[in-house]
Amino acid sequence: MTRTVRHRWLLPSHLVEPDGAGAGRPRRTVRDWTVDVLIFLLAAGFGLLAVDASARYDGEALVLTDQIVGALACCALWLRRRAPVAVAAVLAVTGALVPAAAGAMLAALFSVAVRRPFRDIAWILALALAGAVGTVFVRPDPETGAVLGITLGCVLTLLAAAWGMLVRARRQLVEALRERAERAEAEAELRAAQAQRLAREAIAREMHDVLAHRLTLLSVHAGALEFRPDAPPAQIARAAGVIRDSAHEALQDLREIIGVLRAPGDEGGGDRPQPTLATLGALVDESRAAGMRVRLDSTLDDPGAVPAATGRTVYRIAQEALTNARKHAPGTEVTVLLRGRPGDGLTVEVRNPAPDGEVPHVPGSGQGLIGLSERAALAGGRLDHGTAPGGGFAVTAWLPWPP
Repeated sequence: MTRTVRHRWLLPSHLVEPDGAGAGRPRRTVRDWTVDVLIFLLAAGFGLLAVDASARYDGEALVLTDQIVGALACCALWLRRRAPVAVAAVLAVTGALVPAAAGAMLAALFSVAVRRPFRDIAWILALALAGAVGTVFVRPDPETGAVLGITLGCVLTLLAAAWGMLVRARRQLVEALRERAERAEAEAELRAAQAQRLAREAIAREMHDVLAHRLTLLSVHAGALEFRPDAPPAQIARAAGVIRDSAHEALQDLREIIGVLRAPGDEGGGDRPQPTLATLGALVDESRAAGMRVRLDSTLDDPGAVPAATGRTVYRIAQEALTNARKHAPGTEVTVLLRGRPGDGLTVEVRNPAPDGEVPHVPGSGQGLIGLSERAALAGGRLDHGTAPGGGFAVTAWLPWPP
């Protein structure tokens, strides 16, 4: 990595221009015009004060010359964005000879301090200080002594340079904070996308396992028919019905897996059964055995009537919500609510009150809820999570349940 790239964050390209900058610059904005007009007026006002002071002891011809040169110096400030170093160098020499150009010189020095690297600031500042000292002897002011004139000139020059460097440092700080915020936002989006991808892969693996399980059952019954072609018609009809139902369910599962990728090289058997809504009670019992207080409130008469894919999604949502409650709200009573009927959809809600006292901080990635939202969206439903109205935390999901 080169030196320029390594220090880019210190001197952003739009704050500190490279050598020879100016060609192809963007057009001035309204803010740029406002700043340029303000600096022009300040430099002109400073020049008028200098002309008024010199008119007390200089001749009319010299005063007229000061006015003309001062006006040209102020007009040269309109070129400071295109060639700041050149304008500042010319005005530093001019300011040493013509006091009316001192205001324009300070403005040009300020622009160099804001926009240029330190090596340019250093020699322009040295030239300006030399001009501030030289103008005391070239155009002495009878009303002020040499020491006071040199002190005032040097102080004003150093203040202009310091102010410009302070403005540049502030701009660099703001730019660094903006880049850091954008980088953090990009990383958060990347983590969210990764969580969604992992959720899709998990769903694909589950669907793969379920599909393999159904096809295995289909193969077993088909093999039985092949092995016993002389079986009673009732037994053959029953086996054919099982084959038909298994094939129909396998097709439904296959439709759900379309568009969802399976992680490459993943190991795992394809014949292990997957959790459904009928096994939600076992999950609640397992949580109770682990020391949690869980209350299951369900209005479903037959959990087995819920589609298998919907039941698996509900199971995973309840599992993740119970895990989060165990980590972040230990000792509270967790309520799992199940409501719904065919045609209206299925609603599952897991909520817990706020824990009493101080809870030890348990680090978490925050990606589990993102994965659940992705899982619910893939199932055609939606998931909401956040602080409950009465305090605590609640996870609510709605999933379609065909009639």
